[in-house]
Formats: sequence, C-alpha cells, structure tokens
Amino acid sequence: MAGGGLTNGGPGKRAHLYEHKFTAYFAFTCVVGALGGSLFGYDLGVSGGVTSMDDFLEKFFPDVYRKKHAHLKETDYCKYDNQVLTLFTSSLYFSALVMTFFASYLTRNKGRKATIIVGALSFLIGAILNAAAQNIPTLIIGRVFLGGGIGFGNQAVPLYLSEMAPASSRGAVNQLFQFTTCAGILIANLVNYFTDKIHPHGWRYHLVWQYSSSTDAFGRYFLCGDT
Repeated sequence: MAGGGLTNGGPGKRAHLYEHKFTAYFAFTCVVGALGGSLFGYDLGVSGGVTSMDDFLEKFFPDVYRKKHAHLKETDYCKYDNQVLTLFTSSLYFSALVMTFFASYLTRNKGRKATIIVGALSFLIGAILNAAAQNIPTLIIGRVFLGGGIGFGNQAVPLYLSEMAPASSRGAVNQLFQFTTCAGILIANLVNYFTDKIHPHGWRYHLVWQYSSSTDAFGRYFLCGDT
C-alpha cells in the first residue's frame, strides 16, 4: 500500500539520510571549496590597484600616465578616461558572464568538482599571461582567461558548498563563499599597498601573487570531495 511505502521511506527517514555529522574532513573540504571566492575577490582588488600604479600605466598606457600627472587636481574619471584601459578592466567581467553559461552545462553533466578544477586552470593561465605580459593584447587575453575562471568558479562553488553541507548548517557554509570573496579583496589591497612601493616591476609581483594564489587553489581542489 501507499501508506506502507511512506512509512518505510518517509520524511523522517529521508531527513536522517541527509543529516551528516560535522567532521574535520567536512570542514576542510568546505574551506578548500570556498577558496574559489578568494580568487574572485583578489582579482577585484587587483584591477583597481594595478591600473593606478604609475609603472604599469607608463609601460602599457602612457597617455593615461601623462594625463594622470598633468591633471592631479581633477577627478579620477578625467585621468583614466581611456577606452583601451576600460577594455582591459571590463574584459574580465564580460568573459565571466559568457563562461557562466558553459559552466552551467559542465556542472550539470560532469559535476561541481570538475567545473571548479576547470575554473582554477583557466584562472591559472590568465594569471601567468598577465604576470608575463609585454603588450596590451596579452594583458587582455589574460583577463579573458581570468574571467573564465571566475565564471566557472562563481557558478559551481556555491552549489558545491550547499551540496556538501548538512541541511542544518547549509546557510552558514554557503556564506563561506562571500567571506572568502571579501577576504580576497582585503588581501589584494594589502598587496597593492606594498607592491606600489617596488619599482619598476611592483605590478608584476602583484600579478605573480595572483598566480601563486591560483596555483594553490588548483592544487587544493583535487583534495575536495566529489560532488
């Protein structure tokens, strides 16, 4: 009878199946997965920091550099009014938007962990290109790869955290993504402060730090549980 089926696999039993203990491995897995947010936050901080460094502007955007020092008392909009510089900044966000659609397909068919690994690889390639860039096209291509990594990570990481967490702590665990994003912004601004004092390649060290962060995240993702 239908009633018997409900008794054997009713709400109480299903709740018991989905309610797991909070273990050290679970905590480690969630923290590792949430590192995807730190990459996003760090790159948000990098964008504003690097594009305001004189050494970076002098090498890639000399017009902006001259305008910046010729109009010290004017607003930042007047100083940084340059279409190519805007393309450098916005290419990441456009790429992240486009890649989110591909990430959705990969997440659905190959799983959350696979999507996070692809995102980490894309971010790693972008960080290498940006740190080694000698011209504007390389910078923009690197930003496109960074955007791809962010698009894949932002699509898969919140799902991964939600599905790994017990129902009773799912909301708190999911907020780790937001926490690590803000932590990444904070770290990026601290790195901005110190690398701005290193001439003439402080901006490269800043981006190399980004490369190190993505390498660390990529290695850690392999330790995550399968989802």
